[in-house]
Amino acid sequence: MSIYTQDLDRTAANYVPLSPVSFLLRAAHVAPHRIAIVHGARRITYAQFLERSRRLAGALARAGVGKGDTVAILAPNIPEMLEAHNAVPGLGAVLCPINTRLDAASVAFILQHGEAKVLLTDREYSPVVARALAQLPRRPLVIDIDDPLAVGGERLGTTDYESFIAGGDPAHPLALPDDEWQAITLNYTSGTTGNPKGVVLHHRGAYLNACANALAFGLNPRSVYLWTLPMFHCDGWTYTWAVTLAGGVHVCLRRVEPAPIFAAIAEEGVSHLCGAPVVLTMLIHAPETARRSFRQTVQIATGGAAPPSAVIAAMAAMGFAVTHLYGLTESYGPATICEWQPALDSMALEPKAAFMARQGVGHPLLQEASVRDPATLAAVPADGATMGELMLRSNTIMMGYLKNPSATAEAFAGGWFHTGDLAVLHPDHYVEIKDRAKDVIISGGENISSLEVEEVLYKHPDVMEAAVVAQPDPKWGETPHAFVTLKPGAAAVSAADIIAWCRAGMAHYKCPRHVSFGPLPKTSTGKIQKFELRERARRAGDQSATPAKV
Repeated sequence: MSIYTQDLDRTAANYVPLSPVSFLLRAAHVAPHRIAIVHGARRITYAQFLERSRRLAGALARAGVGKGDTVAILAPNIPEMLEAHNAVPGLGAVLCPINTRLDAASVAFILQHGEAKVLLTDREYSPVVARALAQLPRRPLVIDIDDPLAVGGERLGTTDYESFIAGGDPAHPLALPDDEWQAITLNYTSGTTGNPKGVVLHHRGAYLNACANALAFGLNPRSVYLWTLPMFHCDGWTYTWAVTLAGGVHVCLRRVEPAPIFAAIAEEGVSHLCGAPVVLTMLIHAPETARRSFRQTVQIATGGAAPPSAVIAAMAAMGFAVTHLYGLTESYGPATICEWQPALDSMALEPKAAFMARQGVGHPLLQEASVRDPATLAAVPADGATMGELMLRSNTIMMGYLKNPSATAEAFAGGWFHTGDLAVLHPDHYVEIKDRAKDVIISGGENISSLEVEEVLYKHPDVMEAAVVAQPDPKWGETPHAFVTLKPGAAAVSAADIIAWCRAGMAHYKCPRHVSFGPLPKTSTGKIQKFELRERARRAGDQSATPAKV
């Protein structure tokens, strides 16, 4: 008889649904007196972390929250965010972290679209939240978080967080789901055009992605993780659970500013942190008065656009080891990682930095990352030149978009999640993203990668930030328009200087014909808003052009 024909059942002994809620249960059992969370002068042990999470779960249950209900939270990186990431899923409910930088209309849309039954809100954001609540036909139960480090604001609900959880049972169970394919969180995309999409994530994916992050980033019980990455952003890339899985220390940071970051690194012994490229740039250009010396090498993972080689080199000189990640809200945050290879240790700085800027390979628990022809779905050759769309397939991909079946079907067409990012596959099978499909500049029939032009711009000694988009052109169809932010105290730099710099470093047809100076618009997570720059370039037309002969 074949083993596959035997009646082997799934039982409580041999099957437990995967859920990151189990990480806190284990950490509190293994190391109850170890410090789990640091927030200013507060020190919360793992036993206290679990008890507070149980109390929150019990209080929410008393308020009528049950399986499938949505609990929204609008707060910065504070302990209550970590507690919510365990308490709400432990009830079988769905946590909806809201971007703290959204306007009232966007917050109102999310609360209504996600059908939030409860809103936990930090009082510092009460002006925006009050306007959002006024737009709702049905107001959720509002619980105010009175963080001692908050500035201003007022209470909007009938009770505060501490009073609320005081009425919760300290022994209330944090249960694992009946089915690991059960929604755990609802995250909204940035919504650069129209309303944001609600990305539904499940327990299984959150568990696996957190495990992958802990493994890939080298987290362990000695790790001290600084929360520079917003916890509302893809559930903090699932590090809200990954650090707990490792039994490390969460160091909360209410505001991402150079002085408190350097202070935490020096005083708390921070070993790991994450953030968008803007965080790296901020640290590199921090004033001397904000800097602190530290002995340890700090691991820093960055997502978004590839950090230019000049940024990677500058961070290394300061004592930071940069790891480049790639991911989306739809992939629970990180999906690929530019994984270390032995040859890197002996590689010269410039080629080493160029290699480290790649998006790399799938993280340890991603099933497959593939570069494919978007029309035929055929895999492109690993030649480092043939362009295709980066596609993903894994347990760590979203369930779908809430109440948007057409967008879900489009995203999953052909059995792959379509990222919309154009990439090449190198012979070593490392992926390198060349551009968003919408960001490729087609000039005179030639494709120009905006990222390639930006890489050259970042090497200019006076350039702090740069972004390149297409500007309509009557002759060429489109031409590159560079938007540049100069370093503080930089010498006078003209558009002609920038164009000359680019012409010295790349093919002339790829060089910007138009250059604008000033601060760059960014999303709430620090990504440059290219859609806004494209609109500026469109409006600028030939009036603000700085032509260059080719």
